[in-house]
Amino acid sequence: MAIDTNPGEKVISPAKLAHVVLRTNNLQPMVDFYQTFLGAKIQYANDFLAFLTYDDEHHRIAIAQLPGLGAKVPQSCGLEHIAFTFNTLSDLLTAYRQRKAHGMLPQWCVNHGPTTSIYYLDPDGNRIETQVDAFGTSEEANAFMASKEFSENPLGVDFDPEELIGRVERGEDEKVLLKRVEIGPRGLESIPI
Repeated sequence: MAIDTNPGEKVISPAKLAHVVLRTNNLQPMVDFYQTFLGAKIQYANDFLAFLTYDDEHHRIAIAQLPGLGAKVPQSCGLEHIAFTFNTLSDLLTAYRQRKAHGMLPQWCVNHGPTTSIYYLDPDGNRIETQVDAFGTSEEANAFMASKEFSENPLGVDFDPEELIGRVERGEDEKVLLKRVEIGPRGLESIPI
């Protein structure tokens, strides 16, 4: 294996995003939440640290209880959210219903255009996005993001997940359901904090 001695202008991109580590002063409720929310298993846990996974990665989420932490301040800078992708709209909506049965209700349901997304808050107030891609290829999604419609409304259009479930159950085409309805300009004031 050789190291390039002339690295050029662009840094090599990583192969994948491996995991996210969350700091908390609320370890067990956070572990319980993510284990249920992600259908995850605990790979390792002790009285101050837990590693969880839901796929073939050794851990996707780690939660560390650190001394001296205060509550999350929603109006502070930092990570906005973590996003998890589902393969189909039916999978996204099934997970929504399963979470709802566990008392986990969404904070925001929005069709961004490139994705249809359902957002939640964990026990510490961190935002989690669950989504399904609206387009079959990244080229199609990129083209939409370069469009006038996306520029006019990069946030998206809110939806009712129960209404969307009804439409799926009536047999409407998933491609039609994933297509964003255009409502014109929308600003940041419409995002729940």
